[in-house]
Amino acid sequence: MSGLCRTGAGENVAMSRALYLLCVLAFLGAADTLYYHEWRAQLPCMGKNARSELLLHAFRDFVYSILFITLPWIAWQGAWAITLAALLLTEIVLTLWDFVVEDWVRKPLGGLYPGERVMHAVMGILYGAMLAFLGPSLWNWWAAPTGLAVSPVLVISAARWALSIMGIAVLLSGVRDLSAAYELPGSAWPWIRR
Repeated sequence: MSGLCRTGAGENVAMSRALYLLCVLAFLGAADTLYYHEWRAQLPCMGKNARSELLLHAFRDFVYSILFITLPWIAWQGAWAITLAALLLTEIVLTLWDFVVEDWVRKPLGGLYPGERVMHAVMGILYGAMLAFLGPSLWNWWAAPTGLAVSPVLVISAARWALSIMGIAVLLSGVRDLSAAYELPGSAWPWIRR
């Protein structure tokens, strides 16, 4: 990692807004997972019948884990900005693919829940807004020397720590979804495998 990163006031404001939007997105994503994926659909107990959706969720969780843990603290500079852009694009592709797959997987459950569709739309809008605010930083990082620079975003400390904790939680959720996709022992808990 390189030294502390210096940024302009405009970039700081945009990055702060991006981080607050990412924080809201993290909490909505947690609500979506806990209520719709776990409580209502009980996807982990569907195992191989929901494998394609569980795998998409796992891979997307791994991407979000990286974003949640690094963006509050680290500036992805130079060639690292390309890696970050690739992760952001990967998340979009995985989400669009998930929109198709979840309709197919959820047919036996009567389809996707209407509230879940609304939640996904809201989350998509927030993700787009977050990207719009992240854009100036990404552009400036691309022009900087390559490195991962310590650069805590100017937000309340609780937001940085909440995202870091959510990053660990979403990583664990991804591991659980990956395990459930392959029906590993205990991965359907607390549900009973169908």
